[in-house]
Amino acid sequence: MRTFTASDGTELAYHLIGDGEGGDASGPGVPPVVCLPGGPMQDSAYLGDLGGLAARRPLLKLDLRGTGRSAVPEDRSSYRCDRLVDDVEALRVHLGLEVLDLLAHSGGTNLAVLYAARHPERVGRLALITPSVMAVGIAIDGSVRRETALLRRNEPWFPTAFAALEAIVGGRATAEAFQAIAPFAYGRWDEAARAHQAAEDGQRNDEAAAAYGAEGAYAPEATRAALAKFGAPVLVLAGQADLNSPPPAMTELAGLFPDVELVVQPGAAHFPWLDDPAAFTAATGAFLS
Repeated sequence: MRTFTASDGTELAYHLIGDGEGGDASGPGVPPVVCLPGGPMQDSAYLGDLGGLAARRPLLKLDLRGTGRSAVPEDRSSYRCDRLVDDVEALRVHLGLEVLDLLAHSGGTNLAVLYAARHPERVGRLALITPSVMAVGIAIDGSVRRETALLRRNEPWFPTAFAALEAIVGGRATAEAFQAIAPFAYGRWDEAARAHQAAEDGQRNDEAAAAYGAEGAYAPEATRAALAKFGAPVLVLAGQADLNSPPPAMTELAGLFPDVELVVQPGAAHFPWLDDPAAFTAATGAFLS
């Protein structure tokens, strides 16, 4: 673990893993890919080594303020997504890098997109993994989620999970319903997936998560306009069976960028590096090489 200081004095932590092709953030060789976790506001530990991607490029996993080993800020409103852009820029300055290759997952992709919109000249490559679309204002209809869910109709857990999904889509969401749809987040609802899901509650800062998308965090029209002029290469990687980030919405998101590659990983859901590490590292590693 290493640390740096944000512009407001909050001490933030990051974790550098993997040798890739050699070197790290403080020495010669290939610079690390800066990884922004989702949740939102979840400890970056859940990313692991991204299915072995750390063997292709060193990974620098940032613990966003108030999560993991990073300090809790005095100003809790600084958890808002648009304000976290300054933390990513402070990290870039700390690392002494002219540009960052950014990889973000799920809710963390909103932060990556806002950083790219505000500092386009500082992004070398942008990999968006099963991304959220809040920052760009894309709506995902309940019928799309149902259609995606039906891909899993032969799973033994499907009837209970699908009934819970119907309740959520129908406006009858409960904590129990959200727990019941957990199998949909994984391409295989096996022991490893259950352990990964069970660890989530202890890894997420709920106060920070509530503030992350608070009023004023996003300005979709302005962000879309900025992304239309964003010149760096972009990867949008979707899971074929991902209810959170279904392929139709990912196609719409990809259409906002001038230079983009859309990959839909077969059989994958919201954590594609767990569902098929080889497929994930092949696609993402090729993009980042």
